[in-house]
Amino acid sequence: MTLRTHIAVLLLALGALSAAAGGVTLSAAFRSGLNASPFPNANHRFSVFVPDSYDPATPACLYVGLDGELCRASEVIDSLITAGKMPVTICVFLQPGVIEDDDGNVVRYNRSNEFDATTPEFADMLEMIIYQSLEAIPLPDGRQIRISRNGADHMIFGLSSGGIAAFVAAWHRPDLFQRVFSGVGTFVAMRGGNDLQAIVRKNEPKPLRVFLQDGTADVWNPLFGHWYEGNRMLASALDFSGYDTRYDWGEGGHNVNRASEIFAQVMEWMWRDWPQPIPTGHTQNDLLAALLPAEGSQWVLTGETASVSRPAQYSAVNATGQIIVTPSPTSNRLNQEIVYRGQKSMKQPFYWLHTLDNGLVNVGPMAFDSNGNLWVSTEWGIQICDQNGRVRGILSWPAPEFASKTVLPLALEIRQGSIRLTDSRSRVWTRTLNVKPAVKGVRPTSQGQG
Repeated sequence: MTLRTHIAVLLLALGALSAAAGGVTLSAAFRSGLNASPFPNANHRFSVFVPDSYDPATPACLYVGLDGELCRASEVIDSLITAGKMPVTICVFLQPGVIEDDDGNVVRYNRSNEFDATTPEFADMLEMIIYQSLEAIPLPDGRQIRISRNGADHMIFGLSSGGIAAFVAAWHRPDLFQRVFSGVGTFVAMRGGNDLQAIVRKNEPKPLRVFLQDGTADVWNPLFGHWYEGNRMLASALDFSGYDTRYDWGEGGHNVNRASEIFAQVMEWMWRDWPQPIPTGHTQNDLLAALLPAEGSQWVLTGETASVSRPAQYSAVNATGQIIVTPSPTSNRLNQEIVYRGQKSMKQPFYWLHTLDNGLVNVGPMAFDSNGNLWVSTEWGIQICDQNGRVRGILSWPAPEFASKTVLPLALEIRQGSIRLTDSRSRVWTRTLNVKPAVKGVRPTSQGQG
């Protein structure tokens, strides 16, 4: 289930309206349904700044600030809009969710669970807030709030845990956010943030523009790691993968001071060439660089349907019939067996898959290519393992709903120069890639021990 289809939305009573310099600020709240997952009945209070320059005839750009308004954002943004250095932008300043009892006492703080996670659920909830709650708020002068549906028109900012939340939201949902500012981001071992640098290196590049800020004195809690080192590791991964980036490294600690000092300059850099699209960069990942055409490629919905049954368990056999791969019901490794003297033997956990939710990876259809690499369908993308069982590259799915344990494709086929999948609705998708299918009986070139 996804939040987009299985969550109840309640727009609570608006708070007091207040006139701000250059616009109006109002308050509201968003609450998920009592049994909605993963944030049931969480109350998210937020404020909205609408500049006077906003005309509902043209959908506005969007700025989302986590942990409420920081860095005098509405004042700075309004000033930049007036100066022609930013497009007309509506701001949402969101607080993390809390669960309250009947007396209004907080019984659960959701900030870490929402912000520090590396999964897409928080981004999915933001989609609900932006396109349902926000656009349902009436302005005192009768204008309707209309937000652009283009992710390149949306920016998200956060500090500390809000910093990683901002990056992860854009990472999973570039259709929602393509501009990210993370200050003293928590890319450390709380809920998997320390693994993001590896995930970025292995995934194909996405159309994102990212600004990271941190200082050498930022070790907020050494139990979880070193914040500055975590930010530098992520920066290295972003550069390796070809992203449009800029960084501010100083000597400061874990606070908002430096982000506030540079906020206006960051915003100018972030929106400098709007409305030009944010380009997708070129990765230095050798496997992905070889697979991806120079001009890029996207998934294409062919209009075909295919009748495919979902087996009880997916498996794969290599071109020579000597290697058999099956999932493990208790781990995120795939088992490999060798056919020896006509019998399956030497079974061991061999292919090691990535997960972002600390749970079991759901494994769908698998296939070998002509190089002996194993392509594995998972909710976290198509993970491509080399002959030694290591994930070397990850391809993104055609749409956000594929990032779910319930909608993995029914079939994955490697063809000459493309891959073809049949989704859970029997629709057929194709994507052009520099790939060749395995040829029965032909042994691929050995990749050795490397």
